[in-house]
Amino acid sequence: MAETMHPLARARIARGMTGVDLARAIRDAAARRELRSGATKQLIYKWEARGVTPDADSQTYIAEALGIPAEAIDPGSWPNWLPGVGGIVIPLGPASPVPALREALRTTMNSRRSFLTGVSSTALLALASTWSSSGAQALTGESSRGPKTVGEDLVALLEETSARLTFQATDQRQHTAPLLDALLTTVTDIIDESRYSLPIKVRLHALAASLSQTVGWHRFDHGFHAEASQYWIAGLHSAHTGGDRDMGAALLGDLAYQASWRDDPRTAAGILDRALSGTRHPAAQSLLQLRLARALAAQGERRATLRALTAAEHLLDASSGEPVPAWCAWMSPADLAVDSGQALLDLGDTRRAHQLIREGHELLPPSRDKTRGVFLTYQARSHLDLREPERAAAAALEALQVAQRIGAPRCAALVRDLVPSFEAYRDAQGVTELLYQVAA
Repeated sequence: MAETMHPLARARIARGMTGVDLARAIRDAAARRELRSGATKQLIYKWEARGVTPDADSQTYIAEALGIPAEAIDPGSWPNWLPGVGGIVIPLGPASPVPALREALRTTMNSRRSFLTGVSSTALLALASTWSSSGAQALTGESSRGPKTVGEDLVALLEETSARLTFQATDQRQHTAPLLDALLTTVTDIIDESRYSLPIKVRLHALAASLSQTVGWHRFDHGFHAEASQYWIAGLHSAHTGGDRDMGAALLGDLAYQASWRDDPRTAAGILDRALSGTRHPAAQSLLQLRLARALAAQGERRATLRALTAAEHLLDASSGEPVPAWCAWMSPADLAVDSGQALLDLGDTRRAHQLIREGHELLPPSRDKTRGVFLTYQARSHLDLREPERAAAAALEALQVAQRIGAPRCAALVRDLVPSFEAYRDAQGVTELLYQVAA
């Protein structure tokens, strides 16, 4: 049923609207222009169930009723311009951040509804291309929305709260995740409904982008990929509007990482090529080059992979007069070593890959438990490729224990993915225990 439901019906239901609600909202949109619309429940039914195409004016009213920016409307491609369904995204523009943020928040509220789908590869690449070619946005003027003025003290409090929640230990995030969701909702409401100066506007958009990135990673770690991508896209809109190119590249990098994770390295590489064209800081470029190497290695492109790995290593050591962006401040020689090893593993260079993964694991600080769990699964895979099932089982079991202790479903999923490779080694030491723990 989800596949045959009309995109207008899916967009309407995602917003909690009945046919009567949508018809009323369309009439209200027309009235604000001192015009009239004949929208009724019956007309909505014709659009959704009988395939009747609304005229251009009605499509304008529909967009307004659904909270979609006017620049997204393309009357000739109805209903393909509707965002949030069918893999379509809201296009970048001066008025796009709030609709994109609302879309992400609605995705979470409706996450259990079967009609929600991920964003298409075509839409992601188009969004990345628009971002890379558009340059930095220049925010101008003060916001004149709403009766209440937002000042320095409130924004500073929101920034401080966000920072404290974001950097909580991984095993505490099950408690803080709902607070981050609520904080992002509050920031979105303020951007949409309040008055503030230009400097405050820049800070609010930066805060919305940062929160969207963090919330998106929480969703990704729990396997909610449609939600994660919507939050990262919303963050990209805010970063673009605020003129923060490095943060925009970061969010594209997250979308690329997700594409690689979901076995679509070609899309990942395409997004990363565009992200690299718009970021400046060496540390940011290093991380993106490393992710690009992983995507290229998954496609068997050896020469391009080695170029990207060399660039990542060089850029990580490069000096800059600017502070390292917070979103990539964790990037370290340990990450470079392990992900380089994983790329080489994909290319079949097992011995060198194993050495790098082991070195990176030893360099990793104790505080980065979730990363340690992921690295251990990479180490287990490299041991399997070297036909060392005992060591592989030990690494995988330790990874599983870390994942269970800190509540990291993504890490546990990596361990489960290794199970078929252990089937041939059931008699090896530790394998039976691993399989038992995974099944428990």
